[in-house]
Amino acid sequence: MTKEIARRSFRLMLEARVLEEKLAALYRSGKIVGGVFLGRGQEALSVALGVHLRRGDIYAPLIRDQAGRLAFGDTILDTLRTYLGSSLGPMRGRDGNIHRGRPSEGYHAMISHLGAMVSTVCGSLMAKRFRGETGIVGATCIGEGGTSTGSFHEGMNMAAVEKLPLVVVVANNQFSYSTSNDRQFACDDMITRAAAYGMTGRRAIGNDLIDCLKVLGDAVAAARGGEGPQLVVADLLRLVGHGEHDDASYIPAALKESPLGRDCLDLAQQALLENGWISEEELSEWRTIVEKEVEETSAKVLREPAPDPAEEDWNAFSVVGRNLSGEDEE
Repeated sequence: MTKEIARRSFRLMLEARVLEEKLAALYRSGKIVGGVFLGRGQEALSVALGVHLRRGDIYAPLIRDQAGRLAFGDTILDTLRTYLGSSLGPMRGRDGNIHRGRPSEGYHAMISHLGAMVSTVCGSLMAKRFRGETGIVGATCIGEGGTSTGSFHEGMNMAAVEKLPLVVVVANNQFSYSTSNDRQFACDDMITRAAAYGMTGRRAIGNDLIDCLKVLGDAVAAARGGEGPQLVVADLLRLVGHGEHDDASYIPAALKESPLGRDCLDLAQQALLENGWISEEELSEWRTIVEKEVEETSAKVLREPAPDPAEEDWNAFSVVGRNLSGEDEE
């Protein structure tokens, strides 16, 4: 954990927060079709995973991982193009607004069925192994509710048996939609599941950027170093509803006022200031720059064309082969 990593991580958290605030505004004004699910309160945990990954790794984020996506190389432009259905975006305006990715670059498009990303990352890691590629890490995130799914258990078991270099981050945000933890699992502590699977378990303070960077850095390094899969459990609180359609009225006021309810962006800013890693002037400048980029980019994307269903090429892949006559065809 260095000053440079902390500064970069905070800048990415700020970008994610400002960008998602714009997405919420666009949703409320009727510009976005489908749901909008924000990561407010989870940016520190998300970015801490993304910044420790590198080119060649595999990353499978979920809906609240905007900060991690930006850290892994996603852009404000591609994010807005996907949410606004631009035909120039990475998904060409053809998929749901949260299903963006670049699989050829190790950036998996999210599958909505929770738990499924653990299995897809395991499959990708096995493919890397068969090709003789080493030094690769695969990582994905999930909420505590998603750990109740069969796909999650199957993926975790495979990762442990095969000793895959997998890092799974559980954002324990206390509610699976509106279902509280006492109705999700009966174990006293989710980290005990790591021992049951036969893998290393680690705990992070989910709204503390410095702690998340250290714990996730250790987990990624251990997986890359051949120590097998790593399960990281981070306790925090989702500071918004499940989606922008949800007012989160089911979350008790006492929980919001507890340490879990402290905003990770505020805590990170305070930590950087106290360590002398940033100044008030620089913070103000960063926010101004980010807000300008988000506003200008959204205005640009709103003018871009949507896909034309009559003209769209619906092939997911273009493969050149030979037809039965022996001629080249696409």
